[in-house]
Amino acid sequence: MQFDRLFFDARFIRLTHHDGISRFSVGLINALARRVAVTAIVYDERQLKELDPSVEHVFANDPAKPSESRVAKTLNPTGAQIVYSPMSTTGSAGRKYKLVLSQHDLIYYRHRKPPTDLSLWLQLAWRAFHLAYWPQRILLNRADGLVTVSQTSKKLLQQHRLFRGEIAVVFNAAGSESKPAQKAVPFERRNKVTYIGSYMPYKNVETLIAAIRELPELELHLLSRPTDDRKRELLAGAGEAADRIVWHGGVSDEQYQQILAESLVLATASFDEGFGIPIIEAQSQGIPTVISDIEIFHEIGADAARYFDPSKPAELAASIRKLQNEQEWLRASQASLKNARRFNWDESAQALLDYLETL
Repeated sequence: MQFDRLFFDARFIRLTHHDGISRFSVGLINALARRVAVTAIVYDERQLKELDPSVEHVFANDPAKPSESRVAKTLNPTGAQIVYSPMSTTGSAGRKYKLVLSQHDLIYYRHRKPPTDLSLWLQLAWRAFHLAYWPQRILLNRADGLVTVSQTSKKLLQQHRLFRGEIAVVFNAAGSESKPAQKAVPFERRNKVTYIGSYMPYKNVETLIAAIRELPELELHLLSRPTDDRKRELLAGAGEAADRIVWHGGVSDEQYQQILAESLVLATASFDEGFGIPIIEAQSQGIPTVISDIEIFHEIGADAARYFDPSKPAELAASIRKLQNEQEWLRASQASLKNARRFNWDESAQALLDYLETL
C-alpha cells in the first residue's frame, strides 16, 4: 500500500434517509475499512452511526455551505495523503494531499430540474451549472483522479472530454441490508409490481400505471413519497386501476426489503437513468426485474432482466404477464441472483484501492 490511511469524505451521508450518494458512501466506507485504515470526514456525528467502529473520523464543515472553499485548511493539518470524495463538489483550494472525486453520471445535463431538497439559491446555481459542459470540466480537473460508477458513464465522460486523466469504474452495489427473505412467499400470492424512485418526468411512472391497467389481477406499489400535485397528476391517468395503486409515501429499509421479498417483479420505465441500484437490490433477493430498454440498464441488468420500450405500456404488461408463469418466474429469479453477485461492495472497494495506488 502506497498510503497509510484513506480519508473518505463522508459528509454526503444523509442524516434522515439515504439517497444514492449516501448509500454509496456507507457501503464503500465499510468495505474499505476491511482493507485499509479509513478516516471519515463528517460534519455531524450522526453520520457515523452506520459506519464500522474501526473507522476514525474528523469534523469539517457542511459541504453545502460557502465554507467548503476552505475545507483544505481543516484537512491539511491531519496529515492526509489522499482524500476520496463520492461527489465532485468537495473543495480543493490550498490542499496538500491528493484528491480523487466522483462523477456518477451526466443525467442532469439531459434533465436539468435540480433536486428539490436544495435551497433556492443552490437550485438556481445547479441549473445554471448544467447548461454547458465546460464548468464541469473545470471542476473535475482540479482533482488527481476521477471515479464513476458504470462503464456507460465512463464512456460519456470521455466522450465529452470532462477529465484529462484515467477514469476508474467503481460499481454501485446493493445495501448491506439486502438479504433474502427468511421465509419465501408462495408464488400464487405474488401480486405486487413494485417501483421505488422519484416521480420526475423522465422516470416515466405514467407507463407503469398504464401497464397496471392491463393487469387487473395485480397491484402497483409505489414506495417513494410524491408531492401532492404529482400524485393527483398520476392518478388522473389511472382510471379504474386507481384502487390497485398502493402509495406507501416512503418506506424504511426494513419495509423496503419486505415489500421486495413479496413482489412478483420490480419494474421501472425510466427514459434515462444514472445507474439503477433498485435493480441490483431486487435481483439480490431473487426478484425478477422488468426495466426500460436503455444502455445503462443493459449494463446493470444484463441477461437476467426483461426489457421493454418505455414508451409502450403494452410491452411492459406483456413482460410482467409472462412472469406470472411460475416456471418463467423461477428461471428469472435464479438468473437475477446470479447477476446480482457481480455487484458487491468488497469488489468495489478493491477496485477503488487499486486505482488509488496508481496515483
